[in-house]
Order: sequence, then C-alpha cells, then structure tokens
Amino acid sequence: MQIALTFRHMEASEPVRLYVEEKLSRVKKYIDEPVEAQVSLSVEKKIRHKAEVVLIAKGITIKGTEETDDMYAAVDSVVDKIERQLKRYKEKLKAHKPSNERGREVSKTVFSADSIEDSTSEPMIIRSRSFSVKPMSVEEAVMQMDLLDKEFLVFTDAKSEEINVVYRRKDGNYGLIVPQKG
Repeated sequence: MQIALTFRHMEASEPVRLYVEEKLSRVKKYIDEPVEAQVSLSVEKKIRHKAEVVLIAKGITIKGTEETDDMYAAVDSVVDKIERQLKRYKEKLKAHKPSNERGREVSKTVFSADSIEDSTSEPMIIRSRSFSVKPMSVEEAVMQMDLLDKEFLVFTDAKSEEINVVYRRKDGNYGLIVPQKG
C-alpha cells in the first residue's frame, strides 16, 4: 500500500505516521492491491484535529473525513468509516454477479463560459477527459456515486447495455436518465 501523508498546521510526527500506516493496513483485507492512500492530517484553531483519507484501489475511490479533539481518535474514526464503506461495497459486489462485458469509453469536455455567451465564436474547450464506463446495476452506480461524493455518474447498465446517468436530486433522492430508442 502506498501512503502519501500530509501534515497541515502541525509538526510532522513519526509516531503519528506509524499509527496511520498501522491503521490503514487493516483495509487491505477488503480490497486487492495496489491500493493508494492519500492522508491529510491537520489542526485547526489549535483544538480541532482533522483526518482526511482518500483511498484509490482497483477502479474505486473512497473518501472519509473526521474531526475530533484528538488526532489519534480522528485517525481511528476515519479508518473505521473507510472500513465500513469498503465492507458495504464488497457486500454489494457479492450480491451482483460480475459482468464479462467490457466498459465503454466516454469523453468529458468543459467549455469556457465566455465562449458560450459570445454567440459569434465557437465554444472554446478548456479541458477534455476520457474515462471508461463499466457495466453495473443502478444500485451499484448509486453506491459508487456516493463513495466518490459526486453529483452524477455516467455508467453502462449491465442489463440493457445502454449508457445511463444517475444523479442526486435537490430533495436528497436520486434520479436516473435512461435513453429511449427510436
């Protein structure tokens, strides 16, 4: 497991570093290697100890944040939170049989707001990114969207093999966009 540890507004401490490495080694049993962990430890206003962990492994990203009055307690809490998310993810994967289909490649493009407002010129592309869209069920897509803390997720429906979009509504529920044929 690769661990990138960042200390903010506090001294870099070897005992804390070793404690974080020891605690994060517990998550190895839930997910296959390689696992990359980005850990940020910070102290705010001299009393709030904050631990943030971002785990990236095997195509999934899991985030967790905890604030307490003790750094060790914050690390314990955030690792427990990450562990619960991984358990839930693993149980959901067991409930769904794995699909043999390959994912589709999707492209994401961000346009400049100035170029859209100015109707005389073509919109200007600021950033473009391609990513793989793997087949999954709607429930798995919602879970993945929650784990990534995103507002929407583009995915391929494992049953229909169509590209769908699941999104978080303002009322806290979820919406699903399914393309119509014809």
